Amino acid sequence: MHQSCPRVLLFDSGIGGLSIADAVRLRLPCADMVYAGDNEGFPYGDLPEHEVVARCVALVEGALARWPCDLVVVACNTASTVVLPMLRSRLRLPVVGVVPAIKPAAALSRNRRLGVLATPATVDRPYLASLIDEYAADCTVLRLGSSELVRIAETGLAQGWVDDEQVRAILQPLAAGDPDTVVLGCTHFPLIREALARAMPGVRHWVDSGDAIARRVVQLLDETTGDGAGTGQGSSTFLFTAEPPAGLRHWLEVSQTGTRGGGPQISRVSLNTARNSSIGSAGLWQQ
Repeated sequence: MHQSCPRVLLFDSGIGGLSIADAVRLRLPCADMVYAGDNEGFPYGDLPEHEVVARCVALVEGALARWPCDLVVVACNTASTVVLPMLRSRLRLPVVGVVPAIKPAAALSRNRRLGVLATPATVDRPYLASLIDEYAADCTVLRLGSSELVRIAETGLAQGWVDDEQVRAILQPLAAGDPDTVVLGCTHFPLIREALARAMPGVRHWVDSGDAIARRVVQLLDETTGDGAGTGQGSSTFLFTAEPPAGLRHWLEVSQTGTRGGGPQISRVSLNTARNSSIGSAGLWQQ
């Protein structure tokens, strides 16, 4: 696809990809953005791999059939660990995944003690272990996987606050290890960064992948379409497989993502994919 401004599709299991969308919008304000959130399947960290792959591929392909795009961002760490090869084999456009920011975190740490905060699925993947071996072999790396913290981030958008005591209790095993730098290995977690910082005041650096992903998006668009830069105001379209999250419109009012193009379009869609089976034709329709 090629148009005066690029169109980017961002995919996540819920609202976590909003942190990536904000970073992309900041780097590329002219882009039209389509955000596909599979909140019916949330949280992906609790699903078997084959179901994550089936749901992700069906929603991405269904969205692209209705809204052709120049590039896809899998803005979900859990999905990125399992679905990228399948998507790249099926799509004829660049697909960018989210990688836990182990390398920049290791460069920032002074006490050589890193925390990795992610979903249980991400902290157990061999891919994370290989990143640690390659970029943080001289560090003590403390891993904490929590689906509950992902749910707190989702509900926090709706209610406008999170329970600090609940967050502190979840983070206690990580705080006990005294890391000075923590990798936010789930795209949901930058949305509650302030609560995380209150729970672990000794952490000097909270590191996520948002800006790195945004820079990669700009680079690839420039290479493939010549649209890696530009001016103007891009539009935003949001698709969710369950009811759109309460609080989304308020969040968009104060974010980079929602300030462009005359207001966002928010819709619920149905996802047609057979669970526990091989991937068939993707189906997507608005309700």
